[in-house]
Amino acid sequence: MSELYKAVSFTDVNLEDTFWMPRMETNRLRTIPIEYIQCKDTGRLDAFKLKWKPEMPNEPHIFWDSDVTKWIEAAAYTLATTPDTELEKLLDEVIEDIASAQQKDGYLNTHFTAVEPDKRWTNLRDLHELYCAGHMMEAATAYYQASGKRLLLDVMERYTDHIISVFGIEDGKKRGYCGHEEIELALVKMYHTTGDKKYLKQAQYFVDERGNSPLYFDIEAIARGEKPEDYWAKKYDYCQADKPVREHDKIAGHAVRAMYLYSAMADLARETNDIGLRKACDRIWDDMTNGKIYITGGIGPSAANEGFTTPYDLPNETAYAETCAAIGLVFWAHRMLQLECDGKYADEMECALYNGALSGVSLDGEKFFYANPLAAHPGINPNSNSWAGSSDYTYQRSEWFGCACCPPNIARLIASIGNYIYSVSDNTLAIHLYSAGTAKMQVKNTGVTVRQLTNYPWDGQIAMMLEVAHPTEFAIKMRIPGWCGGAVASINGQEINVAEHTERGYLTITREWQTGDHITLVLPMPVERVYSHPDVRQNNGCVALQRGPIVYCIEQEDHEVPIHRIILPTQAELQPEYNSELLGGVVVIKGEAITPEMSAWKDVLYRTNRLNAENKVKLTAIPYYAWCNRTPGAMRVWIPETGG
Repeated sequence: MSELYKAVSFTDVNLEDTFWMPRMETNRLRTIPIEYIQCKDTGRLDAFKLKWKPEMPNEPHIFWDSDVTKWIEAAAYTLATTPDTELEKLLDEVIEDIASAQQKDGYLNTHFTAVEPDKRWTNLRDLHELYCAGHMMEAATAYYQASGKRLLLDVMERYTDHIISVFGIEDGKKRGYCGHEEIELALVKMYHTTGDKKYLKQAQYFVDERGNSPLYFDIEAIARGEKPEDYWAKKYDYCQADKPVREHDKIAGHAVRAMYLYSAMADLARETNDIGLRKACDRIWDDMTNGKIYITGGIGPSAANEGFTTPYDLPNETAYAETCAAIGLVFWAHRMLQLECDGKYADEMECALYNGALSGVSLDGEKFFYANPLAAHPGINPNSNSWAGSSDYTYQRSEWFGCACCPPNIARLIASIGNYIYSVSDNTLAIHLYSAGTAKMQVKNTGVTVRQLTNYPWDGQIAMMLEVAHPTEFAIKMRIPGWCGGAVASINGQEINVAEHTERGYLTITREWQTGDHITLVLPMPVERVYSHPDVRQNNGCVALQRGPIVYCIEQEDHEVPIHRIILPTQAELQPEYNSELLGGVVVIKGEAITPEMSAWKDVLYRTNRLNAENKVKLTAIPYYAWCNRTPGAMRVWIPETGG
């Protein structure tokens, strides 16, 4: 296996930029408090008091525990960088309630303790017990690392010990695994936090056992008195359990489940040098990126299975592209980067961060998308993959969801965004993303501080200054994004040949570095027209606009004519323009498009001759992540193009 890397913790990265830092503040001051209120008002928090009775409202749902603990994880990440005594006090109160709900044998799940105590571990396929346990583990490790307080970690160690006593290959144990993967990667985090290899071993068990014959989900269905063939999803590829994971070569099924599983597989490949898991990840990655991913980094086009279909099936108006799935892609891509510093992983990670994941939360941090379509038009509901039943229906953001996985998920991602910028190996410092701020790390047992100055993603000018404890020879890898052509770089004012020194998408310079060394990197950011594969039938004859890592869309708010009539000529000039007053400050793309002359179509639905009459209209494209932050209305990423 190639050189392994370790991410520089977000706690060692101090962002000072104009893009992510304000979002982190909005996340801390608005999103996290709002999510607490929602968890309180919907009964999610009170469920841990175990006072629910059948005659009462707010029956604890099978996945409520995961919503609360993802919120804890997000809040813990903010505490790690910005101390807040009131928030810490609130977290301690919630954690005490969680601890009080733990049973004598270590078991902890509000639904199965209060609602169906006789059905523990009887339906791993559908009922999310281990999934919820995984999110609790992630919250426990995050809060311990942020505060040093052990209560939730102690609770989760007891619960994990209970889980280990129930599941495994030893006599008397269930050879089961969760229908919704998540516990696998969480157990690796427990291992990293405690150093106890039993957690790593259990993660490996859950991954190794998955999909083995006889299929455990068949066994437990029969034990419940059900016929396996009556499974609603019909095939176990829905939950990536149709065959052993090392035999996987196509990405299929529920997108979020897939991302969490493959994240765990990448973790285990790194921790155990498992070549079989690594090769499976490589095959699956190639299948996804070669035909099953949106230009925004969104994945999972279908609402029916919240996941993948066939290659090149990427509808726009009915795109599901769940926020959690894009976040999961960030997790997986980031883990693949630690296995191998290859730009193909960083490119997709960046794309999902700036587009398909970030679109999941409003600019004010108070409303959310579950699905993230690439076109919106009255009457189309991407959550049902069908006609919404009303011509005045308009897709818009929501304050909360019955299935509320996405809001706390995007909150924990934004709170820890610094985690995705740098990695180090024994001899290398890798810079994956560009953002103004300072980071501290160890390379070759030498303290290194990197300071970035940049207005990325609106500008490709990047300056980096180094402080090194003492002169040390090591490699610095700076990512040259796949969208970028003609990058220019210099070290201490001396230009270097970028093409000659670039390998796998990273400009790589090995030398003795010392304090005062500075690097300048210029990544040109022209407006690019992007075309999809001809077999993406929904996009034939259309073009998308991208500048740097930002994918653009047109929104009805900026146009007087219905945007479905807008056509972009191939020769039309497109110019970027920064607007500090729009959508929190964004670069928009301005140009001139055409639209049909409509007077000739009065009282006419079809004609046998084509009318060439057209009107010129101004086109304004905004970043996709920022759509639906004004008046809800029509939107599209892919724009019809004409050769005129």
